[in-house]
Amino acid sequence: MGFSWQIKHYSELSVDEFHDILQLRIEVFVVEQNCPYQEVDGKDKDSFHVICSDEKNQVCATARILPNGIYYPDDVAIGRVVVHKKNRGATLGHELMRESLAFISKQFGATSIRISAQEHLSNYYQSHGFIETGKAYLEDGIPHVEMLRK
Repeated sequence: MGFSWQIKHYSELSVDEFHDILQLRIEVFVVEQNCPYQEVDGKDKDSFHVICSDEKNQVCATARILPNGIYYPDDVAIGRVVVHKKNRGATLGHELMRESLAFISKQFGATSIRISAQEHLSNYYQSHGFIETGKAYLEDGIPHVEMLRK
């Protein structure tokens, strides 16, 4: 299966691209995880969006990158990291994180990156250089941990 990658600022996204990103995020975070929450939070407009599409041009993985000052005062953030259910269990999630980290390095230089990770994915993020900060909390009824990569 061939995948293509793009990273675009919100202002560069087509209406269809943003629709497809939201559709995947809502499908996983709201429906699959049975977690009603405010998906459209106003931060997408200030973010870069990592988009992985399959050969049918369907979005199968995405993440958003928020410059410092948008979510955390001093750190770049990666959020809304999601892989379509049919594409999990392979390496697509790791590719998504590598694409995100490479873009951050190119766009922002050497900077710290902070994330709010679902607790059960801590090992996944640790494999990409993130460490838990010790801050654990419930977000929308799901256990989360704050993680930092310097």
